[in-house]
Amino acid sequence: MNPIVKAISTEYLKQDLPNFKAGDRVTVHYKIKEGNKERIQLFQGDVLQRRNAGVTETFTVRKISNGVGVERVFPLHSPNIEKIEVNRRGKVRRARIFYLRKSIGKAARIKEKRS
Repeated sequence: MNPIVKAISTEYLKQDLPNFKAGDRVTVHYKIKEGNKERIQLFQGDVLQRRNAGVTETFTVRKISNGVGVERVFPLHSPNIEKIEVNRRGKVRRARIFYLRKSIGKAARIKEKRS
């Protein structure tokens, strides 16, 4: 990467991010602007993947809402993300767990990692 671009992009990286990976259950506190009002919306679900690096890093979170799977992709270093809480660590053997999309009910659960 160009050293000038690297130097500029490092100032936009967040430093207070928790360690999480695919399989973890997280709660994302996301700022939403509606007109001139601002509120924080919580999105809790399982992390399906993390991709890219640096400023462009994103992560995908999936939850089941009223029996329908909902996925959302968040930019990791977005100023709209207030905070990310790791609720539980999952035990998976893959970096991208898209197989969860096909499974329903109890088959869609992820085992908790023992510490």
